[in-house]
This record gives sequence, C-alpha cells and structure tokens, in this order.
Amino acid sequence: MKDLAEILVYIIVTGIFLYSVILICFYIFIGINSINETREYLNKNEITDYRLLAASPHAPSVSILAPAYNEGATIVENVRSLLSLYYNKLELVVINDGSKDDSLQKLIDAYQLEKVDFYVNYRIPTKEVKAVYKTKHPAYSKLVVVDKVNGGKADALNVGINITSNDYIICIDADCILEHDAILKMVKPFLEEGDEKVIASGGVIRIANSCEITNGRLTRVYLPENYLARMQALEYIRAFLLGRMAWARLDGLLLISGAFGAFDKEIAIRCGGYNTNTVGEDMELVVRMRRYMHEQDIPYKVTYIPDPLCWTEAPETATILNRQRNRWTRGTIETLRFHKKIFLNPRYDLLGALSYPYWLFFEMLAPLIEFVGFIVFLLLAFWGLINWHMFFAFLLFIIFFGYLNSIFAIYMEVFTYNQYRRRKEIIRLIWAALSEPFFFHPFVVWAGIRGYFDFFRKRKAWGEMTRRGFTKPKEQV
Repeated sequence: MKDLAEILVYIIVTGIFLYSVILICFYIFIGINSINETREYLNKNEITDYRLLAASPHAPSVSILAPAYNEGATIVENVRSLLSLYYNKLELVVINDGSKDDSLQKLIDAYQLEKVDFYVNYRIPTKEVKAVYKTKHPAYSKLVVVDKVNGGKADALNVGINITSNDYIICIDADCILEHDAILKMVKPFLEEGDEKVIASGGVIRIANSCEITNGRLTRVYLPENYLARMQALEYIRAFLLGRMAWARLDGLLLISGAFGAFDKEIAIRCGGYNTNTVGEDMELVVRMRRYMHEQDIPYKVTYIPDPLCWTEAPETATILNRQRNRWTRGTIETLRFHKKIFLNPRYDLLGALSYPYWLFFEMLAPLIEFVGFIVFLLLAFWGLINWHMFFAFLLFIIFFGYLNSIFAIYMEVFTYNQYRRRKEIIRLIWAALSEPFFFHPFVVWAGIRGYFDFFRKRKAWGEMTRRGFTKPKEQV
C-alpha cells in the first residue's frame, strides 16, 4: 500500500511539474513574440496620417453595435462619447435589450428620439424588434436606437447586424469609452488586406475606474483606487499587451474581446451571427469564423491593435467580479466543446495544433488543475508524503516567475504607451503584482471552479452586472 501511494505521489508531482514547465515555456514564447509584434506595429504606424483615412470618401462604412441592458447609469454619457468619434462613414446602433431600468427613456430624452418606420431584414433569426428610433437633430444623425424583446447580448448583437447596411461592424459594450481615433485604427487592417482576407480585428481594453471622464471623453488616466479594479488593470495589461499581441503575430487568436472588436459583416452573417446558446458569444464567433475560412479554403487572418483604444468599467466588488469570471469560464468551456473538432486536426493548421490546445490546457483547465492540485496537496500533507524542501523551492520558483511575468508586462506598458505616467502609480502596480498570488489569483481560481459547477448544472444566466457609472474622481496628487 505504501509503495502504491509513493507511485501515485510521484505521478502527480511529475505531472504538475511538467504542466508548469510547459506553461512557463509558453509564457516565455509569448513574451518574445509580443515584443517583436509590438515593435513592428509601432514602427509601421509611426508615420501613418489617420486624418487622410478619416476624410477619405473611399473609407469603408462602419457600424458600431452597442447592446444595452440596464445601463441607465452610463448610457447617455457613453452614447455621447461614441457620437464624437473621429470617422466619416459611421453609424451608431444602440440596441436596448428589454432593459428594466430607464435606459431607453434616458436616450429618448437626451437625443430627442422619435419612433420611425424601419424594415428589418432578419438574415439572422432574432427576438422581436419592438421599435426603431431616430432623431431629426443634425448633431445626432448617426444614432439609431433599437428597442427589442430581451434575448441576451448575442441576440441583441444579431439584431444590430440585421439592422445595419454598412460593410463592417464594431461590437462594443455599452459601458465603454473609446478614444477619438479608435475606429480609424481598427479599420486600417481591413484596408491593408492583401491575399489574406481580414475577417476580424481586436483592440486593447483598459480599465477606466478612477479615470476622469468629461462629457463622454476620457480626459485623464488614473490607476484605479479600488483594489480589485487595480488588479484587473494589471491583468489586462498582461493579457492584451503580451498574450493577444503574441497570438496575433502567430495568427492564432481565438478570442477578440466582446468589449471592442471589429468584424467583416458578410462573413459574420455567413457564419450565422452570434451564438445565443453560449455566454461566451465573442470567443465562439471568432472560432466559428476561423473554422469557416479554413473549411472554405479562403486565406485569411485575424489582427490585433495594441493601442489603448477602449476603456471600460471593471467590477469593483467581489460579487460582480465573481459573476464575470464565472461567465468567462462557462463561455470558454462551451466554445471549446462546440468546436472540439479543431483539436489537433491538421486541417486547421496552427489553430488546431497550437491555439486550441493552449486554450484547452492552460486557459479552460487551469482553474480545475490548480484546485485539484491544492486538494491533493492537503491530502498528501495530511499523510506526511511531501518533501517540504522540494515543495517550497518549487513554490518560490513559480511565484517569482509570476512576478517576473507581471513586471515584464509593466515594463512593456511603460516603454510603449505609458498610460500611467506617475511613478507612484507604477509602484502601486508592482505592489499589486506582489499581492496577486495570495489574494486576487485564488479568488479568480475559485470563480472559475464555480463556473465549472454552473456549467455542469446547465446554468445559462449572465448574472446581473451592476454599474456604478463614470464619475469625476477626487483630485489626486
């Protein structure tokens, strides 16, 4: 019996060690590729004059689709921000997904909206559209507001796709604040496409908590005062500036954030639009579009823009953050399950050989492996089967490598876009990184485990995502 236990311990320890080594190698690989991709992007766009694109009559027509559900706290200011974007052929479609608050009425009052007759071409099946609103005010001529029966975010986005007649769609969250030139930079990859058709493009998401927002525009950037929001600011820098950029270089992106992503509308329609049977509709659509292009043997690519273009309000309470991460976990599981055909399938090239396996083992399964590993550790400690010298050496190595990865991400931020210009804020980001393994990371793992529980319970709900709204912060010194 003792020999069997020792063999079991050896297998578990070896498995965890190999998993960690492979993950560390991936992080180093991602870091190197992110450096190269960011450098190439900065050099390539250093002399680009986006004003020419903005005024060009040949610029493609773009529609921003902004689904809104109970966004009354921020909706008017956010729509004002979107209407001020620097682009000529632009339409803003706000889809009120059966809100229970005063979101629709606030829009009607603020933008002098009137109900109009509008034919909806249901190329993608959706819930019923109750009304379409426009205004005669010339300053708001780009705005279209759709009121529909509640069907969830994916259904609302599909309504937006049906409503618009423009060439490209940009899907955002209604609580986002975009930089004035965000559309110009997102559209540029579509104009530069050669033999490979650009089917989607993503942008960097940043945290707007504690930032100064005036008349729907971000006027000054501050590091979030709230601890959870500050941890998410660090997490987003690491994920977008390192992870997404590296996968973009390899053309292996499986995810474009639902908070800010651009798509070729016709390809999205051919693929059936957003899937209403998952809470991870953003990731699922990207994977389905990529599958479609592979199966039709059409050369394509998915691009990513490292400029800080979109600012969003991050959850500041454990309850709301838990709901968000729970949903992300369920969405990842659903997407990878829907498209399991890709896994190690040579027909899908790098998508099947590298991207899908990475997401399966190091994104989807990561919280489960960590949780099971912790339970096994407690059992082995109870049975006295742990070599404590090896354990602490291995633990310290993992923690310090995590610190190194976070410090590297902060370094990349400072020496590229440098949004947090005060030394005090950089120090606070570093302190946030030091606390992450002991507070924030365990919380995220537990939220992921709860996501697994809810997935197996077939829970489909998004969970209420209460917004505080953007407010001008107190003077910071």
